[in-house]
This record gives sequence, structure tokens and C-alpha cells, in this order.
Amino acid sequence: MDIGVKPLWDAPRVAGPAFTVRCPAGDNLMLHAAIYRAEPGSVIVVESGDLDYALAGGNVCAIAQRRGIAAFVLDGLVRDIGEVREMAFPVFARGVIPKPGTKAQVAPHNVPVRCGGVTVNPGDLVVADEDGVVVVPASVASSIRDAAQAKLAAEAAESLDEWAAAHRARVEKVLAEHGFGDLA
Repeated sequence: MDIGVKPLWDAPRVAGPAFTVRCPAGDNLMLHAAIYRAEPGSVIVVESGDLDYALAGGNVCAIAQRRGIAAFVLDGLVRDIGEVREMAFPVFARGVIPKPGTKAQVAPHNVPVRCGGVTVNPGDLVVADEDGVVVVPASVASSIRDAAQAKLAAEAAESLDEWAAAHRARVEKVLAEHGFGDLA
């Protein structure tokens, strides 16, 4: 996702299947409904209709946490960030505003949404940490997981000196291919 969707406190890395929500401008009913409908372990991902109202506050985050929701990833804003931080509920969002939204407009859950500039489908794997938010399509999640585990194992087996030598060789090769001289 784009850099605007970020952790709002020093949240731990989280991962889980996306439970998708679309909230129209000024209204947060469907996020509030999602905390009772999403399965434990889900990451609730919300497309917000604006940046003028909070989608959730401390009590909604507390209930979501109590129900086992892994995190909120919001293309919008929250409020009560002090409470959220204190309870250690992971929230990745665009920011904070004290103004709550209304609860009036109904829309379907678990439909494709846009969040942080990417399309998120229900069940896609969402991984979020201090570096940002990544969405992996459900259809390739297991192969991506296997490739990531293999890469981590290879990196763990390589010393920094070995990595540095291979890195310099790759940089020198590309530079030479473009007529740039040897690095001193």
C-alpha cells in the first residue's frame, strides 16, 4: 500500500486474511458491523469515503481486539489513538481525527475495495508492520509464503561479508554494462 497507510503507534507485525469493508463518506456503520462479522484472526481492511471523520475509536478497537480481530487497515482515520495504543490494538491508517462518523448507510461486506492505492479482495493475505502494509492475493499466498521462507533461510545462512562481496559484484556488473568505470 502507499506510504499514507501506516502504523499509528509502534504496532507489532500482523498477518491475516482480509475482511473487506467499504464506508461511504462520513459514515462508519459497516466497519462497526464488521467487528461482529469478521472471523478471529482477520485483518479488517476499509475503503473510506473521506478523510473528514473517524472510522473507529477506542471502544470499537477494544471490541475488535476482544473478538480476536488481528488489526485494522484503514484508508481513513481513527480517533482515541491514546486508548488504542494503550490496549496495543494494531491500527494502520492515514491518521487521527477526533470527529466521529455517523452510522446510517448499509453496504455489503467482503467485496473488493481500494485501500492505500491497491485493490484488496476478501481473503487476500494482509501483512502489516512498521515498514508498511502488503497485500498478497489469496490465489498465490502459499507460493509467496514458500518463496519468502526460502529467501529468509538463504539470507540467514549468508554472512554480511559474503553478502557485501556478492552485492558489490552485482553493482559493478551493472555499472560496467552501462560504461561506468570501476568503483574506487
